[in-house]
Amino acid sequence: MHYVYILYSKRLDRYYVGRTENIEKRLVDHNAGRSTYTRRGRPWVLVYKEEFERKAGAIDRETEIKRRKSRRYIEKLVQSVPSL
Repeated sequence: MHYVYILYSKRLDRYYVGRTENIEKRLVDHNAGRSTYTRRGRPWVLVYKEEFERKAGAIDRETEIKRRKSRRYIEKLVQSVPSL
């Protein structure tokens, strides 16, 4: 299974969009500082995820979300699902 996920940092008031095969491990990595880009925003909270059977589907969806470059769009996605 492949995932597209959105994390939120209250400290920076920022969202981060990514994709992975192991969402639990990836969140631990972000919060352990193993990702240079997200290190400053710790702690990160998982606020959204989508599942995909194929890696290509996850890549396409991640690209679609990032291409919009819209905080408003990301916040609508986050609000559209029950709390994780």
